[in-house]
Amino acid sequence: MLNMGGPSTVAETHDFLKNLFLDGDLIPLPFQKYLAPLIAKRRTPQIEKQYAAIGGGSPILRYTKMQAEGMASLLDELSPETAPHKYYVAFRYAKPLTDEMAREMKADGVKRAVAFTQYPQYSCSTTGSSLNELYRKGRTGEIGEEVEWSVIDRWGTHPGFIEAVAQNIERALQKFPENVRSSVVLLFSAHSLPMSAVNRGDPYVLEVSSSVNAVMERLGHSNPYRLVWQSQVGPSAWMGMQTGDALKGLARLGRKRAILIPIAFTSDHIETLYELDLEYAKEAREHGMEVTRAESLNDSPVFIRALADIAADHLKKYASGQIGPTSLQMGLRCPGCTNVTCAQQKTWFARAGG
Repeated sequence: MLNMGGPSTVAETHDFLKNLFLDGDLIPLPFQKYLAPLIAKRRTPQIEKQYAAIGGGSPILRYTKMQAEGMASLLDELSPETAPHKYYVAFRYAKPLTDEMAREMKADGVKRAVAFTQYPQYSCSTTGSSLNELYRKGRTGEIGEEVEWSVIDRWGTHPGFIEAVAQNIERALQKFPENVRSSVVLLFSAHSLPMSAVNRGDPYVLEVSSSVNAVMERLGHSNPYRLVWQSQVGPSAWMGMQTGDALKGLARLGRKRAILIPIAFTSDHIETLYELDLEYAKEAREHGMEVTRAESLNDSPVFIRALADIAADHLKKYASGQIGPTSLQMGLRCPGCTNVTCAQQKTWFARAGG
């Protein structure tokens, strides 16, 4: 189970930020290994306050384990021929890091593994970065010898995922009076991406848009909607419009009601609990808007069943030879890619880790 992770306690914030800013796949910086620790040290006090405000740490590990346990249990029923199933969590920037997962898998003697991204939509800066790190551990034998790998690299339009998101939106809409419900603006908010990555050919923006379109199809286009972007870091150009600016713009145009919908996150963490709930929603209310948020997927049984269905379908098709270790899309590098590790990683996984 691959994801970015988050500090489970306030005390872990600095290490989380340092690991994040050291990752050139996510945030390319000149003199990265020197600048990253300095940036992390400068930003730590502010981010520590944010984690304190949401309860003293990120709940992402708790929800990831909850989702993984439910998925593994269902998988034993859906795919008994590959049972028993055991999950491992590999976070990119917080404990448990990929090297911890590698040690556990090696100790367990794992010989067959699926790298299952928990980012519904693919980006080189998220799923790509996690796969690069997994490749670095795998090629050196840190995960074990002769492990057969396959990859679930994206699933942003899977019917179960779309259904889970749509149901949460429908519950949020019920908070508004029926006579105004159809006028409520649905604001789908996703983590932004540097324009340098977008212009390189990263598929993330297209795939997030596809998720939004699928959700609106499921809802019967019941409401006006927009896709907006959050969590920009630094002065460089990022994908917009930013979520906060969109809310202010809607208020200026006379729109009084909106629902914020996390579309690229599978559980609550700082970007939902602080940015959406405490920052953007508060600003919107100050501008006279009535704003609520659709719940994150968290412990949704519909979503957990979707994860199990995705994994079961992958295992079945891989075993029967209908699919290879990686998808056709994963094999296509961004047209502007110059990352040597990316090329090596894709080749390694395409050979099932051989």
